[in-house]
Amino acid sequence: MNKPKSSWETVENAKTFLECERGAVPGEELQLAVIGQVAQQWSDNPSRILDLGCGDGILGRFLLNSFPSASGVFIDFSDTMLDAAHENLDSASESIVMKSDFALPKWLDSVSSHKPFDIVISGFAIHHQPDKRKRELYLEIYNLLSPGGIFLNLEHVRSSTQDVELLFEKFYADHLYDFQLKSDPEATREAAAQIYKNRPDKDEDKLTSVEVQCGWLRGIGFNDVDCFFRVFEIALFGGRGK
Repeated sequence: MNKPKSSWETVENAKTFLECERGAVPGEELQLAVIGQVAQQWSDNPSRILDLGCGDGILGRFLLNSFPSASGVFIDFSDTMLDAAHENLDSASESIVMKSDFALPKWLDSVSSHKPFDIVISGFAIHHQPDKRKRELYLEIYNLLSPGGIFLNLEHVRSSTQDVELLFEKFYADHLYDFQLKSDPEATREAAAQIYKNRPDKDEDKLTSVEVQCGWLRGIGFNDVDCFFRVFEIALFGGRGK
């Protein structure tokens, strides 16, 4: 049974991400560029955007900047993340930021009055849910979309083999080390690797391959399902509603 409240996003986890890892996520600029390209091609003039598990609001802020006439609904269950989202979205007058936990379908009560959405985006939030809940969430998202609306999920996914997983850990640790050096000349590669290896939410990861998840989306009824961006275990995938 799912817990009534997500347990992985503690204050400690949120602060670790915001202070130590946020700027070190590999390929962040390219991620935003690809998201913008897909959104521009598939949604000419979206009026409403939902950011599920909005975190610090970076993805949602990017989309609102790309579509100035759109309004946004931003949902997270972490007070620390919501505080960061409020800060990043302070100039976005057409935005609603609310606390809600998508571990259970009850989160739909928070957004039903705002649907349909032309774009639903989620960034690094859903991979902490078990497979059964992921599939339920994808169906719930599908039913929130306007005709032809798009769902984009920027996610941490399972590697094909353990060797590839180890390659990704090294790759991420290298980026984390380079990021830390910008503010701390005494940072070490070994310490960066330990931060990633011992990250507070690691035990809560429930990773599923992007291929499997794209199969779920097709089975639900999403069109044009694909993986649009992938760097080892970081992937952007999704599709369009009918």
